[in-house]
Amino acid sequence: MAPRAPHQRAHAWYAKVRRLAEIGAGAQDSEELRLRKAVLVLSSTLMATLACVWIATYAALGLWLSAVIPFSYQLASVASIYVFARTQRYLLFRRSQLWMSLALPFALQWSLGGFANSSVVSLWAFTAPLGALLFVGARQALPWFLAFVGLVGISAAIDPTLSAGAPALPSALVIAFFALNVVGVTTTAYALLQYFIRGREQALAELAHQHRELELEQAKSERLLLNVLPAPVAARLKAEERVIADACPSVSVLFADIVGFTPLSEKLSAEELVELLDRVFARWDALAAEHGVEKIKTIGDAYMVASGIPLPREDHVEAIAEMALDMGPEVASLAIETGLVLEVRIGIDSGPVVAGVIGRAKFIYDLWGDTVNTASRMESHALPGTIQVTERMHERLRPLYELHPRGTIDVKGKGPMSPYLLVGRRQGLEADVRRLEVAAPVSAKTQASH
Repeated sequence: MAPRAPHQRAHAWYAKVRRLAEIGAGAQDSEELRLRKAVLVLSSTLMATLACVWIATYAALGLWLSAVIPFSYQLASVASIYVFARTQRYLLFRRSQLWMSLALPFALQWSLGGFANSSVVSLWAFTAPLGALLFVGARQALPWFLAFVGLVGISAAIDPTLSAGAPALPSALVIAFFALNVVGVTTTAYALLQYFIRGREQALAELAHQHRELELEQAKSERLLLNVLPAPVAARLKAEERVIADACPSVSVLFADIVGFTPLSEKLSAEELVELLDRVFARWDALAAEHGVEKIKTIGDAYMVASGIPLPREDHVEAIAEMALDMGPEVASLAIETGLVLEVRIGIDSGPVVAGVIGRAKFIYDLWGDTVNTASRMESHALPGTIQVTERMHERLRPLYELHPRGTIDVKGKGPMSPYLLVGRRQGLEADVRRLEVAAPVSAKTQASH
């Protein structure tokens, strides 16, 4: 069997350490708690392993009491790790490890005759307040630190007495243990902090990733909501838990319908039919955005837009007229591209409406009122390829646009009416004067706002 490559051995070693670190992890633990448990298990294992140095050294020197103390710590630590792996009682495990880390280094120092003879082995007790800081919290760690300081004070007070009866140790050993204790404590502290901070960084990176994913989902939801509702209405719906309904005194409403769509649909496949409607409505949607009018809905091959909602505008009649005049050429262009016979008829009316949001599972922003019904009738009674408007629309549009009287027709549900056909934009001096008259109040308002 071929020997493992260095990176394979390192990976195998890391996998073992990871399994050891996760022996007390619970399925419901948060990432923060799993990290705290893992660091405590690894630090306890490291200190129990290092205890072998003191056990072997002091046993070889015949200092059995000094050898028994780290040996007792080693046994107790192994036992607590085992119990923790079986029971997952984290609080008991944490408390027992902190107490042993605090008390036993001082006991070992006292057995060796004080600070100097023990090479300040009590430095290892500092891992108790450090561990409390990492595993418990800043406020709860303070008593552990004060206990450490108190034991240092007691050690200093009894040090003269202890040093008088200290066993004789080789000076080289004392110096070596000085170095070992300093390096061991600082290395342990560094390893704990390094592992803990790396874990925190990974957790923060994961949280940041989740936050970005949440922002993307929120942006997606925002886009979907704005595909259903106008932006001001969507903002009100998110901010208010009540019915959204507005009485709008002056709005222009447009209905458009593809002429002969039902016979055409019988000649096309389902995919071709949907693709055709999508191309028509996509072009009309672009026109709606260009002219600043609001798409309300589509019903089959019918298309409804309105101007002057949800935000009022003085030129809503002109805006809807410009939208209507541009819709026919878009359909004619598409007819040339597809080779299909396509015509559109359009109906427009202007007046008061009620606008609001209905639905709970699926929202819809809709309009109600006689203006809506009349605009729909204007469309259904229009001639193919024409834009039919009411008399009140004619009064608003005639200074700027060419309109021809259609004559009196009988409109279902409305009776005799005298609509007009919107032909195009008026050219000449009268239109220029009218444009100046319309623009002047807007310009004045703009200057006043500045």
